[in-house]
Amino acid sequence: MSSSERNFARRMDLTSLQLFVAVCELGSIGKAAEREFIAASAVSKRLSDLEAALDTPLLYRHTRGVDLTPAGQSLLHHARSVLFSLEKMQGELSEYAAGVRGHVRVHASISAIVQFLPEDLGTFISQHPEVKIDLEEHLSTEVVRAVQEGAADLGICNTADGIGQLQTLPYRQDRLVMIVPRGHVLGRQDSMTFADSLDFDHVGLHSNSSIYLAMRDAAASAGRTIKLRIHVTGLDAMCRMIHNGLGVGVMPQRAFELMHGVGELESVALTDAWASRQIALVARDFSSLPVTARLLVDHLTARADDTGSSTSAT
Repeated sequence: MSSSERNFARRMDLTSLQLFVAVCELGSIGKAAEREFIAASAVSKRLSDLEAALDTPLLYRHTRGVDLTPAGQSLLHHARSVLFSLEKMQGELSEYAAGVRGHVRVHASISAIVQFLPEDLGTFISQHPEVKIDLEEHLSTEVVRAVQEGAADLGICNTADGIGQLQTLPYRQDRLVMIVPRGHVLGRQDSMTFADSLDFDHVGLHSNSSIYLAMRDAAASAGRTIKLRIHVTGLDAMCRMIHNGLGVGVMPQRAFELMHGVGELESVALTDAWASRQIALVARDFSSLPVTARLLVDHLTARADDTGSSTSAT
């Protein structure tokens, strides 16, 4: 950190940032003072000191309250981020005091969460009960972004859309299948190409999901478009929609098998190359992960399919 950055950090007062956020949220210095149990004059003084420290106006003051200047809007974004990080830090450190001796932040795709992680994380926690795992479900692209930005220690997702400078390790393979209502004409065959489904309505996952992006690209390669009836955010919702005649859909085979019974449905194997997918572990640098995160990586890679893949950094 440079000397100018250190001086800037010293000029920042956390209490003033908290009061600034309160004023922005309530649109009034007086209301913020009431909520924070502090005199309005003291709030106003802290805001003036904050503006002096930053050498720029942050608020437009008027009789009805306050509005943010462009600089104030930027500071609000950063102040919320700083305060959120401090709250998270306090929460994590209090867990150590309570006996939690490790903490791993994991972001994973719905395919990984539905198909593999319940069992794999369950066995890990039974072996390492002192470790806390925070697991969040996100689209694969968002998982990669979270790891890049440091919001997650470890990502678990499909990496077909790229990983930038991150590193990967193989975790599991899955295969996509076409789900159709029982008795549907497509269900009369053992296998099919995705293009064979394009005459029918589709129930699709989120428009930015790796599965939907692969479907869209496959349709474009065939010179067609997908007749999308509806987007859903979950695989169980997809099954229910298909069961009720809203279309056909693509999902991982193991996920469909685990949810068997959601409706009167059947699966048909897809022969497209993109239907066979690698789910990978993603990190900025596996060797520099905290000890507890490396323990989890070792556990998950030990359970990985033998795909012949190796660690990569691109």
